[in-house]
Amino acid sequence: MQFELGLLRLLLLIAMVTVFAGETVAQSELSGPSPTVESSTLQPPSDELNSTADSDYLSTQSLMSPDAVMNQLQRDQYDSAELFPIDRSGRWDEFKSRLKERRALDIGIDYNVLGLLATDSLGADEAAGGVWRTYGQWDLVSRDTPNTGSLVFKLESRHKFTSVSPLEFGPEVGYAGLTNTVYSDQNWRATHLYWQQQFNDGKAVSFIGFLDITDYVDVYAMASPWTGFSNLAFETGSGTIAGLPDGALGAMVGGFLNDHIYVVANIADANSDATDLPNGFDSFFNQFETFKSLEVGWTTAQDRLFIDNAHLTFWQIDEREAAGTPDGWGVSFSITQAVRDKVLLFARGGWSEDGASLYETSVSAGLGYQRTPGQGLFGLGLNWSRPNADTFGPGLTDQFTMELFQRLEVTEKLQLTPSLQVIGDPALNPDADGIAIFGLRARFVF
Repeated sequence: MQFELGLLRLLLLIAMVTVFAGETVAQSELSGPSPTVESSTLQPPSDELNSTADSDYLSTQSLMSPDAVMNQLQRDQYDSAELFPIDRSGRWDEFKSRLKERRALDIGIDYNVLGLLATDSLGADEAAGGVWRTYGQWDLVSRDTPNTGSLVFKLESRHKFTSVSPLEFGPEVGYAGLTNTVYSDQNWRATHLYWQQQFNDGKAVSFIGFLDITDYVDVYAMASPWTGFSNLAFETGSGTIAGLPDGALGAMVGGFLNDHIYVVANIADANSDATDLPNGFDSFFNQFETFKSLEVGWTTAQDRLFIDNAHLTFWQIDEREAAGTPDGWGVSFSITQAVRDKVLLFARGGWSEDGASLYETSVSAGLGYQRTPGQGLFGLGLNWSRPNADTFGPGLTDQFTMELFQRLEVTEKLQLTPSLQVIGDPALNPDADGIAIFGLRARFVF
């Protein structure tokens, strides 16, 4: 009975937020005609991919993940094949279009909500939270060229609706891992604030400032916690990379050595605090406890970077005195292959030595399916992991995780994603053979 009541509360919570956002969207739809967006902004670099233009598997000719600000802005502008087609937008979209055209400032706003409900738990059996994001890119140098210099920013408000946030929910149910990586209770934070400089005719890019390393370390098409898989086992490093700092003072440089091989190198503050960016200067230059990575990858073509790809990522993190964590290092691998540009197969994994990573070893495999570009996304992933004894203690059993989700493009401004995670042999809850976690995620674009 307690489970059924929890499920009802979860559905009511999502429904209320959906109704509120739906009313906001409806008002904007009635206030004016939609702006005209130049097709060159949305078309793939190669005619070879016309059948998959603007799908989740399509990258730009940069080395940033599909979830990075520039790529997210392009996806927000794409007229997806939604369940309830809406052809009219409001004055807000017109304003954004004029701002981009006249000032080269491209901005986006969205609100995201996630609810999780477990069939068994050591403590709380439900978690829910929301994230308000404002993000943008301001082209200031060499506009409309392949070598543009831009200021990139992303401000967020992360908050929980329940006693436990979705970020904290994994250990709560006895899972040695993270059922979600972004829905915390940090309140206001700055995930990004950096200078982005493209060079070598757009074949290379560098960042300097406050970075989120998941934008460029071990990325692939379905790793987004906002629109793809939720569990860290199917995201950056498959749970084996320690730290994963964001809002971290640092620098990155990456580029293609030829038409197929690319390299990405990075250094960032391992003690970053996205809620206190000014302290990042003291932390980086005085403590100088850093996260470093080097990635070498191969792709069939630069415009298929995330759909036909194989790469190795080597990383190292220093001992963090204040956090009380040892230094560590590791390696991750990723192989993705598109089949007829509708199915994406992936095999990923990693190994780590210390560093306070979640897993010592982790291997994931699965697929994504998108029948029509922009018309939802189905994902299925399977994972085996061995918890890091230095992080969780010795004697824990190996874990098995499955996640499946179906993202629905309900309207041009609204996505809904029901999901199911099944944890087999949860390492921190030895009395449970398995736990099912039902999820419902919504994303509203303004």
